[in-house]
Amino acid sequence: MKAIYHQFEPVILRWIIAAIVVVLVLMLASVAAACPTCKDGLAQNDPHGQALAAGYAYSVLFMMSMPYLVLCTMGSMAYLTIRRARNANAAADGVEISEVPDVTG
Repeated sequence: MKAIYHQFEPVILRWIIAAIVVVLVLMLASVAAACPTCKDGLAQNDPHGQALAAGYAYSVLFMMSMPYLVLCTMGSMAYLTIRRARNANAAADGVEISEVPDVTG
């Protein structure tokens, strides 16, 4: 019986870790839900609170734009690397490289 248990031990460990992560996320969800409520309460009380609430709004916009900015940066780097490699291969083969491709026909 011990040999069978050792065969499935990594799978069981993964399920236990996944269950712990799910429980932690569910426990922290109530804390995360309180943040917009605090922001609204600050905005209603005083002008300093309104400025702080505006800071919350800008931070949300910043966090939402970051994945797209990182993706575009990585995509641009990959495109330029491939383009430079193709140009280097064409130059090594003796083919003249034109900057503007001919699309007339």
